[in-house]
Amino acid sequence: MSERKHIVIDARIRQASSGRPLARLIEHLQDIDSFHRYTILVKPGDPLKLQKSNFTALPCPYPQFSLNPLHELGFALQLYRLKPDLVHFGMTQQPLLYFGNIVTMTHDLTMFRFVRQGETSLPVYKLKMGLYAFMVRWSHMKSKRITVPTKWVAQDVAKFQPGVADKLVVTYESGELQQTGKARKPAAIGEKDAFIMYLGTAFPHKNLERLLDAFDILHRSNPKLRLVLVGKKEKHYEELEKQAQGRSSAANIIITGFLPDEEAKWLYEHCQAYVFPSLSEGFGLPALEAMGYGAPVASSNATCLPELYGEAAQYFDPTSPKDMAAKVADVLHDKNLRSNLIKNGHAQAARYSWRQFTEDTLIIYKELLDETVDA
Repeated sequence: MSERKHIVIDARIRQASSGRPLARLIEHLQDIDSFHRYTILVKPGDPLKLQKSNFTALPCPYPQFSLNPLHELGFALQLYRLKPDLVHFGMTQQPLLYFGNIVTMTHDLTMFRFVRQGETSLPVYKLKMGLYAFMVRWSHMKSKRITVPTKWVAQDVAKFQPGVADKLVVTYESGELQQTGKARKPAAIGEKDAFIMYLGTAFPHKNLERLLDAFDILHRSNPKLRLVLVGKKEKHYEELEKQAQGRSSAANIIITGFLPDEEAKWLYEHCQAYVFPSLSEGFGLPALEAMGYGAPVASSNATCLPELYGEAAQYFDPTSPKDMAAKVADVLHDKNLRSNLIKNGHAQAARYSWRQFTEDTLIIYKELLDETVDA
């Protein structure tokens, strides 16, 4: 039997929404890999519970995003002391001075397309983005493999950094399993309300302002239709609420804030359409999950989304509120289209699984560890 190799997974981002792939990877690795020895690096206080004896959680006291040289050096030293045979980083923010057998997960390059300055001044923002670009490129250069969630992202990274094209491997992610418990209607929604919905963040690239513009158009011929926007209240949703005020459709726009799973489930199951207007995605989980619940999906045709959704979505130009409104109206009023979208949506959502994502990742580990990969 070959030597038991030591794999370290940097999972400090596990509890964030962008850390879902890592969380599911760790969960399913425990089901399929009893041979390798795993050390899972987590943020101090992370309650991660591991079920298998070959998996160990280890607190990593260094921030996920830091340019402090002491943090850089400390994290690199922690890794060297662990003496791993392979390190899997869940993001490109990793120690500049760690050199080893590295796999890096890169979800997308959206940060380079859409400015999110917050309260920083423009010069400071430019400096930060320059450093971030250097870190992404350097992390890719050091890596033996770079995993990406779609072919579109692979092509995008190859254009951004041609020298790493031969390291890119697509490992498709997945939506979450549908909730099996009882759905509960949110208090803000009437029992007989007809509505379209969006669930997710309100970052600028999500393009929700144009969704409001499209809803103004829809509202003229569908005066009882409502638009329900679901997501944690933060500054971008607060700005969106201000933009919704004063519109002709303002009384029919509901921004719920965060909702528990059973209420989100009710919305998915009862909406007239799930609308995904995003300008840039690496994978696009929310609409895939909506398909799993039987919601007909109208989606942007940008970036990876046609690759991901296939024939299970009605596509529109996300830069045109008029086209968005027209395509959503088709979903609302064309019974055959709705039926096909619902049927195709169930099939499309079933094509992706976290188990397959994990098996594909384990193949990469074995290749880099010079182990036999089962055919």
